[in-house]
Amino acid sequence: MSKKRRDFLKATAIGAVGITALGCQEKKHDHEHHHGHNHTHEDDREVTKPVVISTWNHGLAANEGAWQVLSSAGSALNAVEAGVRITESDPTGQSVGIGGRPDMSGEVTLDACIMNHKGDCGSVAYLKGIEHPISVARKVMEETPHVMLVGDGAKEFALRKGFPEVNLLTEKSKQDWEDWKASERKVLPKINVENHDTIGLLALDVYGNLSGACTTSGAAWKMKGRVGDSPIIGAGLYVDNEVGGATATGWGEAVIRAVGCFLVVEFMRQGNSPQEACRLAVERVISKNPDWKDIQVGFIALNKYGEHGAYCIQPGFDYAVKSRLVQNEMIKSESRV
Repeated sequence: MSKKRRDFLKATAIGAVGITALGCQEKKHDHEHHHGHNHTHEDDREVTKPVVISTWNHGLAANEGAWQVLSSAGSALNAVEAGVRITESDPTGQSVGIGGRPDMSGEVTLDACIMNHKGDCGSVAYLKGIEHPISVARKVMEETPHVMLVGDGAKEFALRKGFPEVNLLTEKSKQDWEDWKASERKVLPKINVENHDTIGLLALDVYGNLSGACTTSGAAWKMKGRVGDSPIIGAGLYVDNEVGGATATGWGEAVIRAVGCFLVVEFMRQGNSPQEACRLAVERVISKNPDWKDIQVGFIALNKYGEHGAYCIQPGFDYAVKSRLVQNEMIKSESRV
C-alpha cells in the first residue's frame, strides 16, 4: 500500500472517530436539554395540596365543606361531592338545587356531573324533584354501566337508590317566575354575579389526585327540556389526573360549541398555566360564538401542582380558593372585555 493511501485511510479513520464523538456529545447535550433539564425542573416543582377552587361567591361555603374532607386526608371525589351538596341545599341560591329558578313552564329541572381521578364520570340532566343531583350523578358513575341519565329515567333511578322526592320550587323562585311570565319582554336574564347559573368545584387531595363536580338548575326561564353544558363531560367539566381539571360557568350553549373544559385541560397539557389555558379557551369560545359580546362564559382550572387560574369574557366573574396557603378567599377573574 502506498504512503499516500495509508495517510488517506488514517485521516479518514481519525475523522470518523471525531465525527462519532461529536455526534455522541451532541446527542448527550440534546438528551439533557429535552429530558434531563426539563424533567428535573418538573420534579423539583413544589406541589401545593390539598387545594379546592369553585365558581362564584357561593363557592366559599362549598369550599369549606370540601375542605373538611380534604383536611382529614379524604379523597378529592368525596370532597367535591360534599362541597357542592351544600350549594344544592341552599334555598337562597337561585341557580343551583333547591330554590333554583324554573324553566318557562315553571318547573325546576337540575343538571349535574362528577368526574374522578381515574377518568370515571357520571351525569344527570333534566332531573326533577331531587335535591342532590350531584349524588345521583355519582351513583350513575359507580353503579351503572352508563355516563348519563336524563329526565324520567334519571328520577326513577334516583328514587330507586333511596333519594327522597322534594319540592324544589321555593316561594321566592315561584314569585320571580310569575313576575317574569307577566312581563312583556320575557327576556333571559344575564348570566352575571346575580344569576350565577352554576357551581363548579375542583379539588386536589393529599394523594395528588384530582376530581371535579358541576351542578346547576340551568338558565332561568329556559325552554322546557333545555340542557346546558353543566352535565356534559368535556363541556362543563373535565378532569385528567395527569394534567389538571377545569369547570365552566356562563352561557352553556357557547361552552358546548367549544367543548370548553376539555379544551382548557388540553391547553394545560401543552404546558400552559391554568390561567393561560382558561384564556385560550375563552378565545376559542369567542371564535365560535359571534354574539360573544352579549354573553358570559368563564372557566376555572386547577393543575397537578395545585396551581389555579381563571378567565372570562365579561367582567364580574370571581372564584373561591382554599388551600394550606390561602384561607378561603375570592379571586377576581381577568376578563376579555
